This record gives sequence, C-alpha cells and structure tokens, in this order.
Amino acid sequence: MSQSCRLLAGFCLSCVGWVGIIIATSTNDWVMTCKYGMNTCKKMDELESKGLWAECVVSTSLYHCKALNQILSLPAHVQVARALMLSACLLGLPSALLALLAAPCVTLNDEREGTKRKRAMLSGALMLIMAVCGIVSTVWFPIGAHHQDGLMSFGFSLYAGWLGSALCFLGGSVMTCCSGDDAPAQRPENRFYYSKQSGLSNSVQATNNHAKSAHV
Repeated sequence: MSQSCRLLAGFCLSCVGWVGIIIATSTNDWVMTCKYGMNTCKKMDELESKGLWAECVVSTSLYHCKALNQILSLPAHVQVARALMLSACLLGLPSALLALLAAPCVTLNDEREGTKRKRAMLSGALMLIMAVCGIVSTVWFPIGAHHQDGLMSFGFSLYAGWLGSALCFLGGSVMTCCSGDDAPAQRPENRFYYSKQSGLSNSVQATNNHAKSAHV
C-alpha cells in the first residue's frame, strides 16, 4: 500500500472517530443509574440518565432533564470528563487540517516531501492525544457514577465515545507510524557488479572502468 493510501485510510478513520467523540460529548446518555431493578426504578421515577451536561429522569410517562450549571459543585469525574472531551473535540480541527495539507495533491510553494511527512506525523500525534482523552473520560466517568450512585447500564453516548476513541487511536497510529518512505533508495556506492576480468567490484570502480573504456 502506498503512502497516500495509508494517509487516506488513517484520515478517514480519524474523522469518523472525531465525529463519534463529538456525538458523545454533545449527548447526555452516558450511564443509567438506579438503586433498584429497572422496572421498579421506572415506576418510582428513580431511573436517571446521566451525562456531561444534564441529568435526566426516565420513567414510563416522563422524561425530565436538569442542566448541570453549577460547575464548582459538580463531582470531579464530571469536570475532568468535560475538560478532556472538549479538548478532544477542539484538537480534531487542527489535526484534520494538517492531514489535508499532508495530502499528495496539496502543495504549498516548493515544499519538500519530508515536510508533508512531518505534517502527517503531527496530525497522527494529535489524533492519538484525542484518543487518550476520550478513553480516560469514557472509562473514568462510569466508575465515578458507580461510586456516587448505583450504576445500572451504559448509555449510547458512552458507546459512541468508546468507538470514536478507538477509531482515533487506530487512525492516528496509521498516520504516525506509516508516514515514512515506501522504499528506501539504494546508494550507488553500495551496489556491486560482476565482470569476468576483475570479478566482483563496487559501483564506483565499475563506473571508473566504464569511463576509461569509453575514452579508449
């Protein structure tokens, strides 16, 4: 697979993962908490759906959400998850721009191929940071919710965050580790030739002999 194909594959995986992280950040269906059974909690209106920005009460005939506006009074796992997920969402924009500028079809002035490889590696590194932020948030949040309230099940937003983080990690790894040359060029002094008169000789000697024979 050529370098451009690897770059395109990593870019597509990272973009899909970035979308998953944005969906997880903007929705509030992270975990379902209750101290009793599912049916009992719905009848007693004690089944709660918790997210980064609101806590919702779920029942058979009611779906009411309360916004989490008091930042200083929020638990530590909510504040840290907010900061990490927002950082991951914001890092996606410069990472995508760097990946586009590293594409073979985009050329800025008379830049060298090494500059494009550096951009691709930097874009992949940003994607890896996004993946780490997403993984830490989506793992720490349900643990904190379980210690605070009884954890019933995981929500759609948490699965979206896990999937997005995994795709960002995979795409970032491809862009970072596979941005080198496809095949290293051989140096002429390391090439060897064979002739009947002198046996094995290197390329420099073969070139000198060829030049002398041409003068004769």
